[in-house]
Amino acid sequence: MDIDEFWHLIEHSARHRPNEARLRWLEQRLASRSAEEIIDFESWILEARRKVDTNLMWGTATLLHLIGGNDSFRYFQMWLVGLGRETFEKVAGDPDTLADVPEVQRFLTMQRDRIPRTNDDWPELESLSYVALTAWEKVTGTGSDALFDALEARGHAFHETPHSTDERWDPEDDEEAARRVPRSHRFIRAFYGRT
Repeated sequence: MDIDEFWHLIEHSARHRPNEARLRWLEQRLASRSAEEIIDFESWILEARRKVDTNLMWGTATLLHLIGGNDSFRYFQMWLVGLGRETFEKVAGDPDTLADVPEVQRFLTMQRDRIPRTNDDWPELESLSYVALTAWEKVTGTGSDALFDALEARGHAFHETPHSTDERWDPEDDEEAARRVPRSHRFIRAFYGRT
């Protein structure tokens, strides 16, 4: 499975709602493939996660009130993947563009206006992390250790919590946030009427 096919599956899965149906559809598609293709899929997931596992992304998502702690950031990374290739690559290349993402603006509007939210409204897609594993178990009859061994053989390292390596910063420091992510800083201040 190459990168184009990976993104095709992710984007096609988005046609199925709610998220539970989307992930079930994706799991079924993976379970109809070879074990090698399932490893490919999970490799692309891990590669994508690495691209957005930065302190700059963490700080921007925190500034925009999209995440809480480490687990929330990990689930947010999967949500970004779930938005599709174009949006993912844009925000991975420049986290300051998060403020432009319609799904972010929709969530923030619901949050600000206290509109009741369902699980599908939150910027988290934790279960995307487990789709390949579930398909792997169905196809191979083996557990997670065998999948992780296969991924490690391809050079993937595993970290339980986000493992950012760029410079840490404080998104609550107004001056620093304005310097690092000016677009998101301006957006969130205007959004909550703090110009």
